[in-house]
Amino acid sequence: MSVTVPNESATTAEAVEVLMERMPASKVARLLSSWQIGQGDYLKLRDELFVRETVESLYEQAKANTPRE
Repeated sequence: MSVTVPNESATTAEAVEVLMERMPASKVARLLSSWQIGQGDYLKLRDELFVRETVESLYEQAKANTPRE
């Protein structure tokens, strides 16, 4: 199995586009600003977000949400 990883700037642009569809620009700007500053404890957040996940379960979720070409 091989995995193609999209470049970071394309992924960031897509994420901002999705956020802009769902949130006011002011909230998106604040979120992006906090990401740049690096506020918060990423490791704690990661543990909270993925408490019941495994690599396999995340892979299956990603695979299910990936458009086929």
